Amino acid sequence: MRPFVYIEPKNPQEALAASVANSAAKYLGGGTNLIDLMKEDVERPAELIEVADLNFKEIKATGKGGFLLGAMCNNAETANHPEIRKSYPLLSMAMLSAATAQIRNMATNGGNLLQRTRCPYFYEVSMPCNKRAPGTGCGAIKGMNAQHALFGWSEQCVAVNPSDMCVALAALGAVVHVQQADSGMRTIDFADFHRLPGSQPEKDNTLQPNDLITAIELPAPVFSDHYYYLKIRERSSYAFALVSVAAGLQIRDGAIAQVGLAMGGVAHKPWKLTAAESFLKGKKPSAQNFEAAADLAMREARPLSDNGFKVEMGKKAIVRALSQAYERTA
Repeated sequence: MRPFVYIEPKNPQEALAASVANSAAKYLGGGTNLIDLMKEDVERPAELIEVADLNFKEIKATGKGGFLLGAMCNNAETANHPEIRKSYPLLSMAMLSAATAQIRNMATNGGNLLQRTRCPYFYEVSMPCNKRAPGTGCGAIKGMNAQHALFGWSEQCVAVNPSDMCVALAALGAVVHVQQADSGMRTIDFADFHRLPGSQPEKDNTLQPNDLITAIELPAPVFSDHYYYLKIRERSSYAFALVSVAAGLQIRDGAIAQVGLAMGGVAHKPWKLTAAESFLKGKKPSAQNFEAAADLAMREARPLSDNGFKVEMGKKAIVRALSQAYERTA
């Protein structure tokens, strides 16, 4: 690990000022991803700005029927919070499927949104990777790519987003709250927070330089009764998803009134299945309709040389997640 300066700001304004003063600085929350990347020499920040102790640790009602998750709350506290388990069990289920209990006790909500890909070419500094070193090429596109993207990839990058929490947030339609360097505040719809790689795969999200995530806003709950998070992985513990599906259904009078559906492990960002959601609204929750929705969702998949199996896996995963969500009652 390379030497770095460590700063402990007393408040958000000091943290933002430190970030503005040094473009090579990084915010440090739980450190469960950033420190690993520094050890591998993938990330090389000249300065770490400790933000985990800033006052963004509340989980509270918004007054609009939803909840606000402090960016510096850890994942375990959030997933096990009584109101989150009751009103947003899909989010709790997804978060508890991630990593290990020890990591969930350290990882922050804001940091989870900023996780970088687990692509092996990204982690191996001797290999070409446009995300790590722009302009060097993508080793995975013609290399080993069984775990890589089906949707939204470009010739520059075929990596996938690794987060479980973010797949559920995409299905729920969350909003990210950000404090800017000029002390202004802005919000970002979750669907717009992460980027597709395009010609700039080094940019994972739409944050501006120095932006500090302060909270994640959840809308009023609609999927507290019928929900399921399905994670398919190579082993049952401490493994990232080959394919994951977050499914939430609101059933009224025997029909689907609202649906939230997103996939993980298939794109550079959590992949919202908007066409499948639109198809299912107003229809009966039947196996036939779930299968049709899955076919529609996977229609635009562009498999690489080694990951064609994920197309059929994705279809079956969508059907299973929707079926489990329908059958499951909180």
